[in-house]
Amino acid sequence: MNISTSEDAATGISGLDDVLCGGLVRGRIFLLEGSPGTGKTTIATQFLLEGAAAGERVLYITLSETEDELRATGASHGWSLDGVEIYELVPPENLLDENQQQSLLYSSDLELGETTKRIFEAVERAKPDRVVLDSLSEIRLLAQSSLRYRRQVLALKHYFARQQITVLLLDDLTSDAHDKTVHSVAHGVVRLEELAPDYGSDRRRLRVIKYRGRRFRGGFHDLAIETGGVRVFPRLVSAEHRTRFSRDVLSSPSAELNALLGGGVQRGSSVLILGPAGTGKSILTLTFIATAIARGEIAAMFVFDEERSLLIDRAKGLGLDLQAMIDKNLLVLEQVDAAELAPGQFSERVRHCVEVHGARTVVLDSLNGYQAAMPGESALILHMHELLQYLNRQGATTFLTVAQHGLVGDMRSPVDVTYLADTVILLRYFEARGRVRRAISVVKKRNGAHEDSIREYRIDGGGVTLGQPLTDFQGVLRGVPTWVGKGPDLLEPDA
Repeated sequence: MNISTSEDAATGISGLDDVLCGGLVRGRIFLLEGSPGTGKTTIATQFLLEGAAAGERVLYITLSETEDELRATGASHGWSLDGVEIYELVPPENLLDENQQQSLLYSSDLELGETTKRIFEAVERAKPDRVVLDSLSEIRLLAQSSLRYRRQVLALKHYFARQQITVLLLDDLTSDAHDKTVHSVAHGVVRLEELAPDYGSDRRRLRVIKYRGRRFRGGFHDLAIETGGVRVFPRLVSAEHRTRFSRDVLSSPSAELNALLGGGVQRGSSVLILGPAGTGKSILTLTFIATAIARGEIAAMFVFDEERSLLIDRAKGLGLDLQAMIDKNLLVLEQVDAAELAPGQFSERVRHCVEVHGARTVVLDSLNGYQAAMPGESALILHMHELLQYLNRQGATTFLTVAQHGLVGDMRSPVDVTYLADTVILLRYFEARGRVRRAISVVKKRNGAHEDSIREYRIDGGGVTLGQPLTDFQGVLRGVPTWVGKGPDLLEPDA
């Protein structure tokens, strides 16, 4: 949806420009509102730095922060504000006379007319192309009435419009969060929000409430304040990422696994692996990763629940050298901390692996950890729907794991995503002849036939080994099967 024109003033934040479909229309007033700490000043500074880098004259008018504070904030991000003119609107000297024991908050003392006059004088001197006015809360306090405040904002709008200046007004919503006066006057309105989960770091997001005459990305978009500035992660819309590819059937080195899957897994489809803890879900996905890399493809694996180094060591014991794959740039292995990562930020990571690294096999291990990053189950379903559709349309084969509650008997999943996946593989423990064994079956495959039998499998130094169909047993999926055959069809015990 990148609909950019030469009239747009880029914000310097690639994700935000994408949400705005190009940037801010020049010569217009825009409102950036949000409670303190949501990133307004950082975004405004990046907006001015982007203009200065393009050779434009830029002006930061501050009524709330001092010039030293602004420069210190810029230095914390590694920025030099030498190209940004800062006008600190301070009270007249007579108001600071020690004999006049009045409030130190100059917004209560400085007359509204004097404030407006000084703003116009600063603009006349600097003749800027871009202006940031920080913040409207001070002007609202000076106006003291909604009518007077609206007239003042309209006066500012008409003045800046005559000068063809692109203006970003900041509002910290501290005086009246329900006052929508500027919403009707501004050309566009962007709201920033901060959320505090029960555990983990704060989450921030933005939403474009209004943008006259411009199509934009609606809904909420995650953002993060990092050293170096704000990053915005546009909400993933899978319909915008259609590609052409051949839906080949991808087989594995195991003839038994291929038979179970009806020949293999189709490219551009999703596979969900369900099972209790310890049944080998991660090991099974590593088998598909090794097969993909052997085909000459690049794979990506996102690990939520296991330490990255432990997974590498565990895989080495199964004959898979993940570190060598990583060193050859054949595998992208990322550890994901669900408590510190917003869902939109994770989607951006997955997109980067697919679009930049060229990954064609993607593993998410597991959805239990991914769910921890979500505000609710419904949000998880929507995020997974868009992410899986995006990966499918990019020709990437996706493998998801879900750890079910319990070990044997009735298994429950923390969230039901079986209807989203094209193929569902079920792993189970069962008891036979005094030993705990493992069983595997395919219970769903949208794009072709599959074997409806249940096979035993074993995890050893050679990886995953499948046996013949368990035709002489029934009740395997319940955990305690009944032998109804004439001869054993179980795998031999490990030596």
